[in-house]
Amino acid sequence: MDPKKLFTELKRRNVYKVAIAYAVVAWLLMQIVTQVFPFLEIPNWAIRLVIMLIVIGFPIALIIAWAFELTPEGLKRTEFADELPKKSARSRAWIYVVIITGTISVGLFFLGRYTSPRQSEGAQLPAKSIAVLPFDNLSRDPDNAYFAEGVQDEILTRLAKVADLKVISRASTQRFKSAPDNLPVIAKQLGVTNILEGSVQKSADQVRVNVQLINALTDAHLWAEIYDRKLTDIFAVESDIAKTVADTLQAKLTGSEKHAISVRPTDNPVAHELYLKGRFFWNRRTANDLKKSVGYFNQAIGADPNYALAHAGLADVYVLLPGLGSCAPKDC
Repeated sequence: MDPKKLFTELKRRNVYKVAIAYAVVAWLLMQIVTQVFPFLEIPNWAIRLVIMLIVIGFPIALIIAWAFELTPEGLKRTEFADELPKKSARSRAWIYVVIITGTISVGLFFLGRYTSPRQSEGAQLPAKSIAVLPFDNLSRDPDNAYFAEGVQDEILTRLAKVADLKVISRASTQRFKSAPDNLPVIAKQLGVTNILEGSVQKSADQVRVNVQLINALTDAHLWAEIYDRKLTDIFAVESDIAKTVADTLQAKLTGSEKHAISVRPTDNPVAHELYLKGRFFWNRRTANDLKKSVGYFNQAIGADPNYALAHAGLADVYVLLPGLGSCAPKDC
């Protein structure tokens, strides 16, 4: 078909009008869902679904505009609608729809643009959000820092399995100390409402874990507990902390999430301690520390060949230092 005739036909069939009207209405809908849905705590997947449906609907609307036309007698195929008398007032109605809808869209856009920064500075942070700050090592032996860091990591990992919670990564929290004086400032920097602070004291086969959950914006203590347990019970302690935090923040837990936060990755306490040491040196990221972590991960695997986390730790090292993959365990 001749391009000039095609464009003339598109105009005659009102395809241009439908495309413009659809684009304006779609923008209005996207402004509504991106600004109203979060306020109502509607999940992000619902926003993505609406936007996806809007995008899919665009070509469908154009096809319908090409094949059909809205007349006073209803929706008619274009060839039949051409035989009906046109009403000038009706033919211009789409212009008013576009203008009104466009005005509302622009208003919502600027409303969201100039009010969202102020909301983020106030109490509009997600209520079900949390950052786990580094745990203090209160053990007499400073070398036990690996254990305090490991407890923090595992609690954070278990909390991250709860989809209803916004959990800040370890990389974002490590620059802060365990019990800072400026909690509201830190909470705003991290974009969370709640902070979990803690300390770990390890002695022989005994461990004390002290944790407190704080609403950083109001400085209210939501929950606190001290656990005095044997090292073999550390997984149960971490699971209980994660579940209690989720319950306190009223996060919804599915059956699979309850299982995920209560799982015991190994029944061998020696393998677990070796893994924590390996992960401690892995987190430092220097070449020498990564080589040390390989040794600990290999020892953990030797103590428990089915310890999946130790195998994963070893793989993480090889990703950062691929050349280590070819060395013997005793040489790494």
